[in-house]
Amino acid sequence: MTTTIAVANQKGGVAKTTTVVSLGAALAELGQRVLLVDIDPQGSLTFSLGIDPEDLELTVAQVLLGTQLADDAIVVTDDGMHLLPANITLTQAEESLVGRTGREQRLRVALDKVVDDYDYILIDCPPTLGVLTVGALSAAQQVLIPLQAETLSHRGVGQLLDTIHDVRQFINPRLEIMGVLPTMYDGRTTHARNVLEAIGETYDLPVVLPPIPKTIRFAEAPAIGRSVLSTAKNHKGADAYREVAAGILAAAGAATGPKRARSRKRSDSPD
Repeated sequence: MTTTIAVANQKGGVAKTTTVVSLGAALAELGQRVLLVDIDPQGSLTFSLGIDPEDLELTVAQVLLGTQLADDAIVVTDDGMHLLPANITLTQAEESLVGRTGREQRLRVALDKVVDDYDYILIDCPPTLGVLTVGALSAAQQVLIPLQAETLSHRGVGQLLDTIHDVRQFINPRLEIMGVLPTMYDGRTTHARNVLEAIGETYDLPVVLPPIPKTIRFAEAPAIGRSVLSTAKNHKGADAYREVAAGILAAAGAATGPKRARSRKRSDSPD
């Protein structure tokens, strides 16, 4: 069974994109076939993988509007993961989707056509709770919530949980919360440790461990167009995501072997 995970939090700057790239790379290292899906009009995931969003003709926008198949828009990244990219045209597509039938199900329907090619699909959600995020939650089996280990960062979690509840009730009853992934964590501070404890107590959510450490390495990787597992292979940040990936596979009872994906075109990303 393919596992689809939406990485969501309406608050920006909590390492959603970093988590999708790094976790995807860690799963790929473990022999899994991984598709990353960018549904943020800013195209941060696309850019972080060495692809200029402005150079793209086919993106997830055309896929959601039904004018192209996901198979036609997917590219291969230098880290070996496949990517359904995005750029600013997704903003217009989102506006158009508001008045269209089945808008919440369009991403799921599109991914259903390629799902057999992959073991894991990770969706990078925008920092909103609009139609794109709802569409991602509708397509996913699990949702992972990256959360910066600071007090102000978890104030909006209740809104996200309300949205997840509504999606589960009316659209996607199979959706489960994988848990909260603490990011930008500095274990040396009492504040960070207290926030970590408060998350579990306040929202009754599982905390995905280990917490992801705060490090400049995560900011440096997108400039090179690679994951931190490639740019800082032995760094503690890379190792933390490897541990999270191993935990996900262990919890899922990892399959005996990865699926074989059909050959894809490679991106024209810079070295």
